[in-house]
Parts: sequence; C-alpha cells; structure tokens
Amino acid sequence: MLIYLSADYIFPVSSEPIKGGVVVLNESGEVIDVLDPNQSIDISEKIVHYQGIIVPGFVNSHCHLELSHMFGKIQKGTGLVSFISEVISQRSADEEQQMVAMKIYDQLMFANGIVAVGDISNNNLSKSVKQISKIYYHTFIELLGFDPLRAETVFQKALDLKAEFTPLSVSFAPHAPYSVSAELFSLLKNYAEDHENLFSMHNQESEPENEFFLNKSGAFIDFYKMLNLDLSFFEVQSKTSLQALLPLFPVNQKIVLVHNTFTNLEDIAAVKNSKKNITWCLCPNANLYIEQRLPDLTLFLNSELNITVGTDSLASNDKLCILSELKTIKEHFSELPSSQIIRWATLNGAQFLGIDSKFGSIEKGKTPGLNLISEVNGTEITHLSQIQRLI
Repeated sequence: MLIYLSADYIFPVSSEPIKGGVVVLNESGEVIDVLDPNQSIDISEKIVHYQGIIVPGFVNSHCHLELSHMFGKIQKGTGLVSFISEVISQRSADEEQQMVAMKIYDQLMFANGIVAVGDISNNNLSKSVKQISKIYYHTFIELLGFDPLRAETVFQKALDLKAEFTPLSVSFAPHAPYSVSAELFSLLKNYAEDHENLFSMHNQESEPENEFFLNKSGAFIDFYKMLNLDLSFFEVQSKTSLQALLPLFPVNQKIVLVHNTFTNLEDIAAVKNSKKNITWCLCPNANLYIEQRLPDLTLFLNSELNITVGTDSLASNDKLCILSELKTIKEHFSELPSSQIIRWATLNGAQFLGIDSKFGSIEKGKTPGLNLISEVNGTEITHLSQIQRLI
C-alpha cells in the first residue's frame, strides 16, 4: 500500500521546495515519487495534508552520546578550559546510569527527527545502544594524547577499541589540536593512507587554543600543569592551531572540523589552499553554552564552504535536537533562508558520512525519514518551530 503525504511545502533539499507537493512512499518508508500539485489530482482523496513544511530526516554530524549522563552537571558560560576540566572530573559514573541515559537520549534523538549521527566514543559502552537503535550511527574513536611519548600506546588502544565496535561503521578521530601530539597525528595520517577513515576534530573552540599555538601562553598552560604534563617538548608555532596542524591532516580522506568558534579568514584561506577535503560542522547551542559566542558565519558563507550541523553532548547542551540548532542559527542570522540551513542539517551531513544514497534528501529510492516542521511562515522557520516525525 502506498502512502501519500503533502504539506504547504515539500523540501526535497536536492531541488527547490515544491508548494503543495506530495511525497509518495511505500510502507517501508521508501520514496516512490515526489509530485507537484498538478500530478496529484487523480489521487487527491488518498493524500494526507499537513500545515507546515516536510523535510528529510536530520543528520547530527557531531554528538557525544556517551556523555548523556552529564546533562545539567556543568555550569554554562565558563569557557572551554574550565568546561574540559569539569568533564574530566565528572564524567565517571555508574555503568548502568550511563547506559540508561544513552538509551533515553538515543530514543529522544529519533523522536526529534534525527536519522543519522556522527558520534564520538572513548569506550565501547555505546555499542549495544547503537546496534539496536533506529538511528544510523558512524562512530568516531577519539584519539587523546598530547604527550608524544604515549603516542604508540594511545593509538594501539584506539585500534583495540575499533575492533570492539565491529561490525558497526567506525573510524578514528583526533580530539583537538591541544590534546593530540604531532606523533599521534603522524600515526593517524599513516593509517589513513591505507584505510578509509572519516576524520573528525574539534577545532578552534576557544581563544586560548590559538594563544597556545601562537605564543605557548594562555589558559591551557595552567590546564596542562593540572594534568602534570611537561610541555618542554612543545615549541611555539607562531600560527593558529588550525594552520599549524593542517600539514598533519591526511590528504585522501574526508575531514570535518567541529565548532570553529574562533576560526578566522586566514584560517579558511589556509584550508582552501591546502586542497584537503574539509567540511565545517556548526554546534551553535554548545558554543553558546560553553563560550557564549558563535562562529562568524559570514566568513563561511562568503567563502562558500561545505557546512553541516551537530548537537555536541548533553554536557554542553540542553537537548540533542537539530531543529533547536537551526532555530539558534536563524535567531542570530535571520537573513539565512531556511532551505539553506536545512540542507546543512540533512544532505550535507549525509554526504559527509557517505550515506546520501539513503538519507539526506527526498528522492526516489531513498528512505530518508520525513519530518514536519509545523510553525513556519511560508518556507521560513519561525522562532517557535516544532517538529513532528512522520516516517
């Protein structure tokens, strides 16, 4: 039996919005056709009409499901260095408590219209949740180790953890410039020459990150002292963290840089000149939660960069909801058309994760999931948008 769903507008994403369009699906949720109003006259009595816009299921390009038990534990607006210190001190919890939280928020992400997630993991606890989830997950095994003497040990532990996630989709990801040594980056780069490895990294989430690489100064100095890490090995780079690390990135892999709160025009120019395959992920609610600041989106738009959207974790966000992220973007950059930011949250994310044959757009043969955004003004999301998962 076929299902016929219509709304004020259909957003296929891969093409222009269709006013009064109709999505035809089979019972498995596969898109059989997308019709304009003139093509749907003969089946008008079978069509279910909604007020609002129908969009594909959302892709959450950056999440930390394993931190779900930390909801509400960390004070807002204290800055990244303080935030990291709090995560380190508070992330430990009873395993059952962690599992319950992950199951709850996995289901809430699905209810919030999310169909696929790029998820950061430091242990194997999330595997059992992901195996039975209705959501597609790609797991990024996070590499953490700024001490060059520990690079081999850290990478071997990551290899072991990757094997534990088999047969799920998984790859390695350096945590951040300030937490991964050049030696560890080198091991990852060598690995990526022979293995397909989607690459994700937190980038320029705070000003102290750049200060550390430019001058070996700032708040990270005290942070490393707290960790009893001898920094004698680290030399002043006289470059921002991103510009310093670009040569260490693999050349044959897709890379997503996450947050980018303090990325500047020179950084963007350096990335473009590097010819690396880089996507930029925005997590606006987490940026406001931690640093009370958003990236300068005009720099990214004027440079015509590929953008995706993520939620980050419940240690740094009040919810795991992509629509909430889009609302924040619209509130601060109202001139952006909804069709553009919806593409960031759907097709662009699916293309980065390599799952756009199934997700990301409403096209024949795909099973993208369908969401209804009901509070709109024409094709534009309004300030109190709501989501209803249709398929």
